[in-house]
Amino acid sequence: MIKKRTVLGIRACTWVWLIMTGLTLATYTIGQVGLEGLSASLAVLVIALLKGQMLGDYFMGLKRLSGFWRWPVSLWLFLPGGLIGVAFTLVG
Repeated sequence: MIKKRTVLGIRACTWVWLIMTGLTLATYTIGQVGLEGLSASLAVLVIALLKGQMLGDYFMGLKRLSGFWRWPVSLWLFLPGGLIGVAFTLVG
């Protein structure tokens, strides 16, 4: 039997879902408030990358893997994301 980890009686995957929902609301708020500029763009990019990593780790089950199979999703997220961030910084 697999022991499920809980904090305050709530499973880890539920906490991750709540955090991802909060991050989604944060990006929505950035757009609705009308924040613009380099810092707002980079904030939305970082939030998107964090959400993608959390999705891979917890809902695709990559957190339990070791070795090669954990890296493709991380590289797929952070290599293009880093290049986009660099491009934004150079232009902005």
